[in-house]
Amino acid sequence: MRGSSTQTIQRVTTAVIAACAALASQTSPTFAHASDRGHVLLLPTGHYIAGAAFAVAASFLVLALLPPARLVAFWRKRLPLGSIPDLRLSASLAAFAVFAALITAGFTGSRDPLSNPLPLTIWTLLWVGLTLVQGLFGNLWYWLNPWYGPYRLVTVALGAKARSNAQLKLPHWLGYWPAVFLFLAFAWFELIDPAPDDPARLAMAAGLYWLVSFAAMLAFGFERWSRQGEFLSAFFAMVGRFGIVEASKDSSRLRLALCWPGAKLCEAEALPPSGALFLLATLASVSFDGFSKTFFWLGFNGINPLELPGRSALVATNSLGLIAMFVALAGVGLLAVVAGERLVRSAVPLPKAAGLFVWSIVPIALAYHFSHYLTALLVNGQYALVALSDPFARGWNLFGTAHMPVEAGIAMGAHSAWLLWNLQALAIVGGHVLAVLVAHVLAWRLHPSAASASLSQLPLTVLMIGYTVFGLWLLSTATAG
Repeated sequence: MRGSSTQTIQRVTTAVIAACAALASQTSPTFAHASDRGHVLLLPTGHYIAGAAFAVAASFLVLALLPPARLVAFWRKRLPLGSIPDLRLSASLAAFAVFAALITAGFTGSRDPLSNPLPLTIWTLLWVGLTLVQGLFGNLWYWLNPWYGPYRLVTVALGAKARSNAQLKLPHWLGYWPAVFLFLAFAWFELIDPAPDDPARLAMAAGLYWLVSFAAMLAFGFERWSRQGEFLSAFFAMVGRFGIVEASKDSSRLRLALCWPGAKLCEAEALPPSGALFLLATLASVSFDGFSKTFFWLGFNGINPLELPGRSALVATNSLGLIAMFVALAGVGLLAVVAGERLVRSAVPLPKAAGLFVWSIVPIALAYHFSHYLTALLVNGQYALVALSDPFARGWNLFGTAHMPVEAGIAMGAHSAWLLWNLQALAIVGGHVLAVLVAHVLAWRLHPSAASASLSQLPLTVLMIGYTVFGLWLLSTATAG
């Protein structure tokens, strides 16, 4: 009897375990940080990578055969859209009020980063969402800048004479170096700091940064510090040049016109070396964010990717990795420009050539931004809508979204993986093709001969093909996090 009972218990236990396994196979795993991917993408990625490299190479060959003058004339076409009132002051004051409320929520609201609106707004809606909107439509930061309104109020109160006497002059040699170092500090905090999502910690950092930037604007002038020191304004202004809407000031109104993506880049002036490094730093940070989670990087540093020790244990390793990515990208970029200029025996000074061709980085940076943060935007964007309805965790429902269910499964499953991968691959390939186009038009400004312009871009195109392969590999390789 005892043996029979034991066998019965074993059969029942086996049946229960099998039932649990069957149920588990029908569920989808959830995750808090949608940008982290702990699986291997089981798609024929080799075909995608080879096709993407071929597409970028083919775009170079096609552009080399097109008459540059006709291409530039086509690229400069504009479609007038009319004018709108310039409500910059009101919009900026509203943005500052929202920022102040978010800082308050960071200190007094929920301790959960997925329930507090401050981390979700800064890391998802601002750094991811607004960057992509800027790249698509143009410089919306012109209105949303939270420093402009307070600056105008304070300087009007001080008076024009007191304002002009108090302002200092930034040395010409300083260039964009303040923005470079401040952006690298921001990237370090986002990617390497042990707790960048902690609401109170982030509120302290964001509030202090606003105060320091505001003091610098009062000292050196709003326009000058926004262009060279405040990294968000500098970055958004550069990214906004890729947008399809062009705005020009006309008295108290803004005249709008529709243009081709990247058309405003073709008319940009050469950046100084510090400005070129600033743009490269923005691309390096996103690239390292993906690279730092790969099995390759973790294994290279002697870390078992299946037993991650946590961010605190990787601070020194990833700090060096971030700087190394920045130096490597700047080095190969400069090498490509030098090689191209020597191919055509150019007499153009190297800083001018590098400062002009670096504008072709903008569509690539936007493409990587979209591809790398797509899942985070889809999932954490929903959390942001929920948190913004109840910013101080008091049971409010300001926008009717406080009880909205968050569909984390939007980024899970075979169908979602196929769709997201194709969107990411399309963005990276499209970004590099547009970069080849922008670089080709800029080269024609330096080298009036069509043959010389095309030949000078050959090394840069090879670099872009290599970076296309690298970007798609980052999206498809095994990662942990």
